[in-house]
Amino acid sequence: MKINVGIVEDNREVRENWAKVLNAHPKLRCIAACESGEAALKRFSESRPDVVLMDINLPGMSGIQCTALLKQQLPKTQIIMVTIYSSNNAVFEALKAGASGYLLKNNSSDEVIRSIIEVVEGGAPMTGLIARRVIEVFRRTVPRDLPAAQLTTRETEVLQLVAKGYANKEIASQLDVGVSTVRTHIEHIYEKLHVHCRTQAAAKYLGDGSGPDFHSPKC
Repeated sequence: MKINVGIVEDNREVRENWAKVLNAHPKLRCIAACESGEAALKRFSESRPDVVLMDINLPGMSGIQCTALLKQQLPKTQIIMVTIYSSNNAVFEALKAGASGYLLKNNSSDEVIRSIIEVVEGGAPMTGLIARRVIEVFRRTVPRDLPAAQLTTRETEVLQLVAKGYANKEIASQLDVGVSTVRTHIEHIYEKLHVHCRTQAAAKYLGDGSGPDFHSPKC
């Protein structure tokens, strides 16, 4: 089954090139390419993409605003920011809005394709530069106490690996269990921590208090 991908990019040439790259890959299919966040919210509510490539600097509604609204409509849709911006504020605002990955526009087509497949498999793709900035923030954190609804030992192990950015397949390999078992543990973690995505679960575990509201990101 192909991965359905939506595009939000105001530059027509870039938008069309992305669509061609996606449709040329045997595992991917571009089902909608939109020039604005407003158009994306309308079209994606019907086409329901698995993954969205989202530009930040859009006319009218920003990509970050669109991401937050789109996650409310389609919480299971994974959103990857693809932009020229690499500032800390842009990165963390995008993650707080619910983005699952953050790539720069100078990434190759192969890297974008790998990132789409990775995010569907449970990963959080980021370029090296972005990942380094995220790690710098996490290094300043100290794990806080988890809620009263305590996690099991195995759930805690899974959550620790989620917080490190591991994809489901990598967690399964580390713990010598099946991917379906990892998915079940993650569902239980979400329920117990009252969160809705990996970003919120990792943030709650890491307990970051150094950034503005980073401990309470949206999905």
